[in-house]
Amino acid sequence: MPMTMILTGDVNLMSVADPAVPFRRVGEELRAADVVFGNLECCLAKPPSHSIGNEGFFADPVVGGEALRLGGIQAVGIANNVHYGEANILASIARLDALGLPHTGAGRDLAAARAPVILERGGVRFGFLQRSSVYWPTNHEALADAPGIAVIRGHTAYHVPTTRLRPGMPPPNRPGVPPEIVTWADKAYLRAFADDIAALRPRVDVLVASCHWGLREEVLAYMTEIAHAAIAAGADIVMGHGPHYSLPVGMHNGKPIFYGLGNLSFHTGHGGRAHGDWLGMLVRAAVGKGGIADVRFRFVRHDEKNETFWSDPEWEAEALTDLTKRSEPFGAMLTRDGNDVRVASLNPA
Repeated sequence: MPMTMILTGDVNLMSVADPAVPFRRVGEELRAADVVFGNLECCLAKPPSHSIGNEGFFADPVVGGEALRLGGIQAVGIANNVHYGEANILASIARLDALGLPHTGAGRDLAAARAPVILERGGVRFGFLQRSSVYWPTNHEALADAPGIAVIRGHTAYHVPTTRLRPGMPPPNRPGVPPEIVTWADKAYLRAFADDIAALRPRVDVLVASCHWGLREEVLAYMTEIAHAAIAAGADIVMGHGPHYSLPVGMHNGKPIFYGLGNLSFHTGHGGRAHGDWLGMLVRAAVGKGGIADVRFRFVRHDEKNETFWSDPEWEAEALTDLTKRSEPFGAMLTRDGNDVRVASLNPA
């Protein structure tokens, strides 16, 4: 009988006073899953008042840890832009270790940050690796002798068109024509990520590549480059997070790519501002020793009480139509199946 693996978007537990609140309405299903992995978008740490780590997001270590336990979260990725500052990263890792909650993506040095999480459930081994392409330029990237997060450096160029790139675009000699934004992943960093995936592949039955990336609602070229490289190296599924929007879904060589899962729980953002009721996607995959047999997702939102709840696809008809259309160029077909949205290849072999 297949097992259930759940993958979630960003989990930010800032300002949570009651650990029972964030996952009260979805926790039953999360706890019933065999494996639940998500991006932890906060440090379980209380920083010094003048710490450079104030760039990060901080949740009460006791309350936040209990919220994760009650929510059924079994492992987390911590390579992201809010795990920042040596003391904060190490304190958050210490709290996760005390909770017995496995983590990947950050550590006391580069080797620890690159190390995977491996979980075994019923004889099936699950492997997780996480990287971030969204991070601070100083004191954030893990080094051979310094704490930090594991990253994949990205590059940006601004290309001035020499011809019309699409119908309706003004001629390239017209004053004010905007440049084309070109992004790509750094070859050395991408090769290191692929090497880590390839090394993990023979050790697990299901391999998840988790990537913190993106800018607003667009799927940038470097994101597709990283996702395809991860699958070529042996990943069964790629989960993206970071922009907080629900982004298109892709398929590559029969493997699903979720470019942006949005939020699972994210009530308070920068400066203590309410983050808004943004649409999120929670992935549920049927898995076994042969890998992934079926992939689908459900929509989630959260209310003014900071409770995450299931959002009926009927309520999200417009969003689903838009997401379906935007996923087609990436090779994915989205089909509603009751409260779920099933993911399949648009052009299966």
